[in-house]
Amino acid sequence: MVIKKFTAKTEAEAVEEAKKELGNGVVIMNVKQVKRKGLFASLRSKLTEVTVALEEEQDILKTVKRTVDETDRISTLSGAGEGAQKEPSKNSQSEMKSEQTAKIEQKLDSLQSMLENQFSNIDTGNKEFAATDTNEETEVEAEGNIDSDSEQERFIRLIYNTMIDNEIDEKYANQLLDEIEKNRKPNVPMDYILSNIYQKMILKFGEVESITPFENGPKVVIFIGPTGVGKTTTIAKLASRYAVDEKKKVALLTADTYRIAAAEQLRTYANILEVPFRVIYTKEEVITAIHDFKEYDYIFVDTAGHSHQNEQQLGDMKVLLDTLKEEHDDVTIQCQCFLVLSATTKYKDLLKIAQTYRELTEYQLIFTKLDETSTLGNLLNLKLASESPVSYVTYGQNVPDDIEQFNAQKTVKQLLGGKFRKHEE
Repeated sequence: MVIKKFTAKTEAEAVEEAKKELGNGVVIMNVKQVKRKGLFASLRSKLTEVTVALEEEQDILKTVKRTVDETDRISTLSGAGEGAQKEPSKNSQSEMKSEQTAKIEQKLDSLQSMLENQFSNIDTGNKEFAATDTNEETEVEAEGNIDSDSEQERFIRLIYNTMIDNEIDEKYANQLLDEIEKNRKPNVPMDYILSNIYQKMILKFGEVESITPFENGPKVVIFIGPTGVGKTTTIAKLASRYAVDEKKKVALLTADTYRIAAAEQLRTYANILEVPFRVIYTKEEVITAIHDFKEYDYIFVDTAGHSHQNEQQLGDMKVLLDTLKEEHDDVTIQCQCFLVLSATTKYKDLLKIAQTYRELTEYQLIFTKLDETSTLGNLLNLKLASESPVSYVTYGQNVPDDIEQFNAQKTVKQLLGGKFRKHEE
């Protein structure tokens, strides 16, 4: 795996540099603001540093430095001490599982900084983050190596159970562990195994695709999805970001004429943001709105939420999408579509919804209501099943807050046993 850092004024510029050098297959692993260097650095705006990865075949992560001593390791894996010598009670088993989970979470909290330290030691020219036969013996002899395959397997089983507890589909959990098993070496530290799983899960999520501007005309951003998932509130949050924070010209349209209060809710948000708002009922009104707002940067379109099994409403949605995407006289537009889903919905239902909307259009994913669930496995499940990138997540009703661009590192840490934290760096 090739790991490199690129620094530029904006994230988009840094990613563009990465793609020019490494190709379009790069995966964004971390984004952060860094201070400029020099005498007048404090007077100038910060730069954006993007860490990207490019996975190669037969790629194996190097062993990362241990962060806990051998006593903690043995206690975590095998329940050392008197508890290991006798059949534990149900309460003891529960306490042991909680202790093991806490150990994993502690490791996950320090894992990101550990990996960052590894990245900083990589020569930005050519070095790769990979293990070779030459240094394999050295790694096996490193401090804190696991003494037996049985202990290693117990740890892997614990990780597997954690993924299942977080409702990652068994198919994908097994795929991940099969990939790890192919490259697993005997007597390697469990930190190595954990970091390997962590990195592979991040790569599974792939690159984040957020709302992107269009230079030749307005960007038409369409929000689709079932009823009750929070499309209108999500639109208000994003509209606020672009209209207030980025000072862009934003217009709001709604085609949701099924729910009585839907249009009024979006109208209220439009009045607060001081942006134009319009209800569209017919194909002709859609075309008129596109022409009226042709000088705007973004046109956000709210659509009617309905059951994915309602064929008539799906037909109406198809007409709307086709109208928005067709060529318009004297106006050049670009469309981007987001499927908004609740993280609390059962995976089987999410899968059916995603398949139904796929017949209508291509889309990126937005997951809402992360604050109403303790498991985030559906984010990974649906990403892999639909092959659509996850773009944004929301975790509350506060506008314009409680929304952020999807962060794969934070989500994977939770899927492996970490706790959910808002605005985690």
